[in-house]
Parts: sequence; C-alpha cells; structure tokens
Amino acid sequence: MRSSDLVISDENGVCTVKVCGRANFEYAVPLREIAKGGRVLQRLVIDLGQCTAMDSTFMGVLTMLVLKSRRDHTEMSLCNASAVLQKLLRDLGVIKLFTFTEKAPDPAPESVPAAGPAAPGLLDTAETVSEAHKTLICAAPENLDKFRDVVAFADADVERLKKDDRK
Repeated sequence: MRSSDLVISDENGVCTVKVCGRANFEYAVPLREIAKGGRVLQRLVIDLGQCTAMDSTFMGVLTMLVLKSRRDHTEMSLCNASAVLQKLLRDLGVIKLFTFTEKAPDPAPESVPAAGPAAPGLLDTAETVSEAHKTLICAAPENLDKFRDVVAFADADVERLKKDDRK
C-alpha cells in the first residue's frame, strides 16, 4: 500500500476516509483504530470511489465501524461504492448495515495519509484480521463456516506474537 492510498481527515467531529486501490488488511489497521477509539464522531464518511476491491478483513473493519457508529449515534456512509464493492458486502450478508451515497465531501486541507511507508506491525495485523472476521461472523452468522479457519489461524498468530513479545 502506498501512503496515499488511504487518506484520513478528521476535523470538528467529521472524519472522512478516502480509499484508493485494493483495500486489504493493511488498510484495515488504521481504520480499526477509529473503530476501537473512544472518541465519538458526528459523521464518518468512507469514500470508495477509487477503491477497486476489498478483502474480508477490510470489510470486517468497515462492519466494526458501522456498528460503532450505530452505538455512538454517528452518521456513517459509504460513498461512491461501485456495484462490485456492494456485491462483496452483500455476499457477506452485511450490506443491510450500510448507508450508501454518491458524493463524498472534499477532504479537509490538512488531510494526511493514514500510514507511513512502514507496514503495520505483525501483532496489530493479526489482531485486526481476527477481530474483523469475528465481527463479520457476529453480524451475519452464516459467515461462520467461511471464516472459522481464518479466525483460528489469526488467534493462534496473536497468541504466538504476544508470547514472542514477552521473551
């Protein structure tokens, strides 16, 4: 992922995320931070106009974001999502959770790339993969068979990486 492929602006309670290219687990790590954060936003806009594909980890984190938005009474929308991207969400049974719009607001001038050139840490990545897939299973229980092994492998990685950190 190039640092310009995921740009996040956050100003006055409005967070805008612009996604370019193939959204995968690397894109998901910074968005998970928003989903896990204690800060309540007024509005969250995810612009998918230049997003060509999404993996299940990224879609799981989008699901984490929409569920957090509902709990916090934050307005959230997916903007400019192509029919292909909407089909991916439909196939995982989570499309009903999202609101779609056609035009995203322009990012604030101080928008910055979400990640530098360094890849996310292995532990953060493993935790993101695990939590994203668990969220997809909770949101649509029919996903259990699809992602049972992914969750098991990711959880094993998390435990191994935590154990390695303690050494």
